Amino acid sequence: MAALGWLTPRRRSATARSVLAGEASAEAARKNQEASASAPAGEAEEPEFPVLGDDKAAAFFDLDNTVMQGAAIFHFGRGLYKRKFFETRDLARFAWQQAWFRLAGVEDPEHMQDARDSALSIVKGHRVAELETIGEEIYDEYMAERIWPGTRALAQAHLDAGQKVWLVTAAPVEIAGVIARRLGLTGALGTVAESVDGVYTGKLVGEPLHGPAKAEAVRALAAAEGLDLSRCAAYSDSHNDIPMLSLVGHPYAINPDTKLRKHAREMDWRLRDYRTGRKAAKVGIPAAAGVGAVAGGTAAAIALSRRRR
Repeated sequence: MAALGWLTPRRRSATARSVLAGEASAEAARKNQEASASAPAGEAEEPEFPVLGDDKAAAFFDLDNTVMQGAAIFHFGRGLYKRKFFETRDLARFAWQQAWFRLAGVEDPEHMQDARDSALSIVKGHRVAELETIGEEIYDEYMAERIWPGTRALAQAHLDAGQKVWLVTAAPVEIAGVIARRLGLTGALGTVAESVDGVYTGKLVGEPLHGPAKAEAVRALAAAEGLDLSRCAAYSDSHNDIPMLSLVGHPYAINPDTKLRKHAREMDWRLRDYRTGRKAAKVGIPAAAGVGAVAGGTAAAIALSRRRR
């Protein structure tokens, strides 16, 4: 049966990492200078975050529209169609779902459930190893160019601080694992499809990892890893993930839908919207993952893309 795998971070090019570190450092210095000049005498500066060397802290990232534009399951379906796993009428349904998701920018339970049911019926009878291999190819074809550089830089800030970073997503755990590995993250929590002797049965183990289920997965992983959730961070675009965001001491709304944006402002959570380039509202994001890190992340993404070519 498919299970959570612990994934080894992939080495990044020295040039890309240098750009990321340099841009982040320069922006942090500029922001600190501005803060010192504008802050009233005696006002305490915001503590540095992520905290370097804090082994009781970790970061949890939602995938769809947080780390990546669009929904992983739809991109996966597109790749399976290319490999003749299903017919044109099914592709039309995937295309409509993806178009709706991109325009609305939020997760609709009915659309997502339809997509999952379609995917389960499509992979039934196929081997897990086969889908994992295909997932690597689909990542390169449809997903790599859709990673948000700003969110990628946030994840890198946690990795550079010595913290573990997990994706937490309703996407199939095999696909989530591929994406986590390709981004150099620690691993992934995802929806587990039932398999017998390495072959998919077309059923799920439990339910999709969505909403409250994500919070339970994070809680269980934190207990197993000996983490202090009050020192951990979580990132998401969707109000469906408020249970997961509420678990941690450092919740972030990334590309938030309307409901999450409203809730985040009420709770004084940090916000960042990479879709429009708007600045963080109310509370800034950490200096180590600020505008400089976004610029560095963009440069790193370009460098890595050129290297792949």
